[in-house]
Amino acid sequence: MTVESTTERVLRVLALLQSRPSWTADELAAELGVTDRSVRRDVDRLRALGYPVRATPGVGGGYQLGAGTRLPPLLLHDDEAIATAVSLRLASGSTIAGAAEAALRALAKLDQVMPPRLRAEVRAIYGATETVVGAGTEIDADTLLALARACRDATRVRFRYTTRQEADDERTVEPVRMVAAGQRWYLMAWDVDRDDWRTFRLDRMRDMSLTTWRFRPRQHPDPVSYVQRSVTESPYRYIARIRLRADADQVRDMVPPQVGRVEDDEDGWCVLVVGADDPDWVVMHVARMGFEAVVLEPPELRAAADRLATHLAAIASRSDR
Repeated sequence: MTVESTTERVLRVLALLQSRPSWTADELAAELGVTDRSVRRDVDRLRALGYPVRATPGVGGGYQLGAGTRLPPLLLHDDEAIATAVSLRLASGSTIAGAAEAALRALAKLDQVMPPRLRAEVRAIYGATETVVGAGTEIDADTLLALARACRDATRVRFRYTTRQEADDERTVEPVRMVAAGQRWYLMAWDVDRDDWRTFRLDRMRDMSLTTWRFRPRQHPDPVSYVQRSVTESPYRYIARIRLRADADQVRDMVPPQVGRVEDDEDGWCVLVVGADDPDWVVMHVARMGFEAVVLEPPELRAAADRLATHLAAIASRSDR
């Protein structure tokens, strides 16, 4: 057997090990058309190259590709390479500090080795796509990774936090999940001192440190729903509820999740919930949506609607004259 064919087979073994969690020696031998002994030799070659291939003996055992001390080269199928390239392009507009530069470096490496036919497909996707990057606040990548580990390992975290209403103060929390909404990152956690669930903006955290205190995870609300409710309601003076004659998904397309939430109703209606300090702002934007609307609460919103209607009627009257 030539060196080229051996190398090709070893790469095929690597691709198979990356495609699913575990393979028996018989399964690999059948896929490759070789003997079990050849499979063992190929696995030894992969280990020599730095790939941590674990072998589990006995019935139900097999070969597994594990995590090592360094990142070895990855093999990607055509569709995986295209998806990775497109994702890296999107990540180049990231709000994570350093992620944009790292994404561009990785994209350059991938583009260099990508076959011309795949490169052409990726270029076509780039040419047909535009990315709108909002004015998000940049997040330190180390903070993001540390919080991810704390969520995974159920470890308490301490940090200093600043809100619009409160001065900088120290918090001790039991983190559950991070949620990305719009161009901002949020942490849902149990606030130990306040004995309640809280939402924290990552860009407002300072001097964060992981403790050695492991906690027992408790029952918690759905992180996405909880963060959305906290972001759209809790910081504001008024919580507006407006019933709209429109499909809920249609309204969700018009209202970003960090601005408001939409509840399904019946008979072709839905309910929009928006937090605001200025009722006039809410009324103006709801009017611009163009749907039949009924103000459910608060009373200040009905008064704002009356003011807007009077103002528009006066404008129309002057136009007539």
